This record gives sequence, structure tokens and C-alpha cells, in this order.
Amino acid sequence: IIVAEAVRSLCGKFPGKHGLFLGFLSGVLRDEGGYEFKRAAIEAIVDLAKHVGECREAALGHLCEFIEDCEFTKLSVRVLHFLGEEGPGTARPTVYIRHIYNRVVLENAVVRAAAVSALAKFGAARGADAALQRSVRVLLTRCLDDRDDEVRDRAAWGLRMAGGEQARTRYVRDDSTFSLAVLERRLVEYCADPQAARRARFDFAAVPRVSRAQEEEARHRVRLDAMDQVLTGSAISSTTGGGDLASAAAAAAAAEETLEPDADRQAQYAAQLAAIPALAAFGAQPLVSSARGGVELTEPETEYVVRCVKHVYARHVVFQFDVANTIAEQVLEQVEVAMEADGDDGELLRPVVAVAIPELRCGAPGTAYVGFERVGDGVPVGAAFACTLKFVVKECDPATGAPEEGDDGFEDDYSLEAVDVGPGDFMQATYIPDSHALWEALAASEAVESFALSSFGSIEECVGKVCELLGMCPLEGALRPKSKAAHQAVFTGKWLGRAKTVARTRMTYQKGAGVTMELAVRSEDPAVSELVVSAIA
Repeated sequence: IIVAEAVRSLCGKFPGKHGLFLGFLSGVLRDEGGYEFKRAAIEAIVDLAKHVGECREAALGHLCEFIEDCEFTKLSVRVLHFLGEEGPGTARPTVYIRHIYNRVVLENAVVRAAAVSALAKFGAARGADAALQRSVRVLLTRCLDDRDDEVRDRAAWGLRMAGGEQARTRYVRDDSTFSLAVLERRLVEYCADPQAARRARFDFAAVPRVSRAQEEEARHRVRLDAMDQVLTGSAISSTTGGGDLASAAAAAAAAEETLEPDADRQAQYAAQLAAIPALAAFGAQPLVSSARGGVELTEPETEYVVRCVKHVYARHVVFQFDVANTIAEQVLEQVEVAMEADGDDGELLRPVVAVAIPELRCGAPGTAYVGFERVGDGVPVGAAFACTLKFVVKECDPATGAPEEGDDGFEDDYSLEAVDVGPGDFMQATYIPDSHALWEALAASEAVESFALSSFGSIEECVGKVCELLGMCPLEGALRPKSKAAHQAVFTGKWLGRAKTVARTRMTYQKGAGVTMELAVRSEDPAVSELVVSAIA
């Protein structure tokens, strides 16, 4: 299993060697092996097909060959689901339809139901020609006579979806879902307030939606980080206490399965902020919080490790500083962060509250906060702050962590990296269904700018950085360019959680010249379009 997981990680690091990796993994599928071994190989092939466009059809072909003689029902279902997602976008989708329909004829009820769902996706795919749709309808009609009710129900659903463009867009192509952690918390708060139902109905529009592309990107990032630790050996001692490499790999797989989506993390942030009276007065919850856990302000190996997370309210901005003390012989008291504005945009924020950490011992991280109020109606999208960590140092017993008696300590400070405030900090990365219709409706508010980005060595690197700067939600395929020479990407979001915004980029790459990009932004607030474009400048 560890070999298959390691190959899976290497596939992402060296996509140019996809032929070698794919040949090895296809051989693994043909050989004898248990469920976990085959599952690891399949997931590695799935990663290759998703992230290396040149080998997608070859990878799908190996998966089709595998399910022709697969003894594991769960693996057959996994492969059929993936074929339904990726097969319709290939040059010859009918090749995969034949393999899928064979499962309807030869397999058990669970696999047959998965095969029917995959067939329905071929018929509902955007761009499917009329002949293909007729063929899929014929196959689904035959499935209506299946002896299992689940198979019959899915076939009937597939035929219904094939009957109308609106139904296909809403129930098949729109793969977004509510952030479950946020939805649960909002429902609990709504039910706990006796007057809430009298004031208004529950507002589902206020619950952020998460696209499949967002979830997959987060899962892929977490898995690569976890496998890096396994391959370098840094995760072994912490997970096993010695040298059990297989157990460390299992821990990495568990990290992928239990990843924390950005929306779930932001729900936790909201609960932490609401527990502090000085910050709870700013609002029930932030409109926008930094994604991906914030930005590091120190190197990981320094004596004090600090990470900053930004929370934006309607009229306030809160900077959260997660601080860790790595010196066992010291305990820090009255730990706070001093922030000094650098530039004119910093004057648009006025400091109003600071929350210090009373005591910070080694191995027990703490959190300090600094709150600012926005001055006037301006948005401080270009503000920068010089940050300094200030505290009182006391000597302590490394075994107990208790300060030495009679030690009054001494004041000290530690310089941190500067914190910038950009347009992306005010943008809520939200999946917006049917972004094409919204784009057409907002034509009057368009802002367009072209950029020569010579510092980037590939389109993939560039589009990742653009997504980070915009703070928006990448739609399907935005972060996975299929060509090394040209790429188009679409992003959606809500400015301050309210104004819907759509951004489209067109990129070309030339060796030696870098990336040339055209960025077009449209928003329900015309002023927002110009602000979002300025995020790249």
C-alpha cells in the first residue's frame, strides 16, 4: 500500500513521467492483491487522469479494463462514478458507454445502480450530440425493466433529466452543495431563537455553497502535504513513535479523509470570535475570513511561530494572530501584536480593540486579536501593516512550565513579516450556479485589464496565484489547465458576502516571456469590478 501511495504522490510531482507511472499502476491492477492495495492504485490513476490531461484517456481505458473483472463492489462503484464524471468530456465517449453498460448486464444490484447513474451523466453532459443522447435514452429505457427497484428508479431519473435542459443544469451539472458545518450552525442558531421564525424564514442564500472543484482541490492539497511527510519520514515518528512506514501512510490517508474544508474552518473561526465580547459586538459572524488557514508571518523553525488570519465584518477588520512558543525554558506573558499602518490606505482603518494572550507556554499555542474599524466608506484594499510581537519573558522549569519564583521578567519584542490587506480579503469565495447567465446579465459593469506576468514559469503556477489574490471560488477545471500554452478560467464570489462577482481569465504562455493574461471582472456593484482587477496590479 505504501508503494502505491508513494507513486500516487510522485504522479503529482512529476507529471511528465505519467507514462511510466501509468504502466506500473495498470500492472498493479492486473496482479493479485487485496482491497486496500487495489484502492490505492485506482486513486493514483484517478489523480493522473484529473491532473495530467495527456494521459486522461489512457487512464480511463485502464480503469475500464479493470472493472471487466473486478471482485470488489466498492471499487467498481468508484470507477463507474469517475467514468461518469470524466468520460463525457473525452473525444470518444461511446467507448466508455459500452464498458459501463456491460456492468448493467453482468453485475450485482449495487454496481448496476452505479452504472445507470454514470450512463445518465453521459446523456446530460453539456455538448453531447443528439445521436449520443438517443443511444443513452435507449439504454436507460432498457434498465426500467431491471429486477432491482434502485436501478429502476435511477433509470427513470436519468430519463427525466434527459428530457429538459433546465433539469439537466439544475440536478446534474450543478454539483455544488451547502457547506454542512455552516448550515448546521445556522440552523441551530435559528431554532434556538424563539423569535426568529416570526421575523423571517430561514435564509438558505446566506449559507455558502461549495463546488466539487473546491472540495477536490482542498482534498488534493491536504493529501500531497500528508504524503510529503510520509516520503520524507517526518510523519513516522509522530504517528508511530518509531518507524512503521505503513502506519504513517495510513495516517496520511486518514488526514485526507478528515480534511477540514475552508467553510468548516470559517465556522469555527466565527464561534471563537463570538466568544470574545469585545469582538462579538462587531457582528454575529465575519462576512469573509481568510481561506487555507491564513498566512505565516515567521519561518517554521524560529523560536516564535506566528500565523495571521484576517476576518472582515461590515464595518470592521479583525486580525487574528495564532502564536506558538517553541522555547521550553521560557514562558511569555501579556503577548500582543503591535500593528503600525504603512501607506495612505492604512488610514482607512482605525484601531479599536486589542486582545492579548495572558500566558504562553511552550507547546501550548495561543491567539491574540487586533480589531480595526473602517473610517468612512472607503475600502482599504491597499493597506499594509508592520507587525511586532510584544511580550514579557520569564524563565521557567522546562519540566513543569511554571515560572521561577521571584522572576519579574523583562519586556521584549520580535519583528514579524508585514501584513497586507488586498481585494481578495473582502471577497467571499462562493460557488454561484449558472455563472454564465450571471456573466451575461452584468455586462454593463465589466472591467478589463491585460497583464504581462513574466515571473511565472507555467500557466498552472500563474492560475493558482491569481486564484489566491482574487480570493474567489475556482469553477470546474480552473486550476487544472489542459494545455501548457493557453488556458481559460472562471471564478465566482461575493464581495463582502453580498455583491455577486464573476471573473474570467484568458492566459497564454511562451517560454522566456512568461504568462500574458487578460482579466475581465463583472459585479453587481460596478465599483467592485475595478477593485478586483486591481488585486493583480
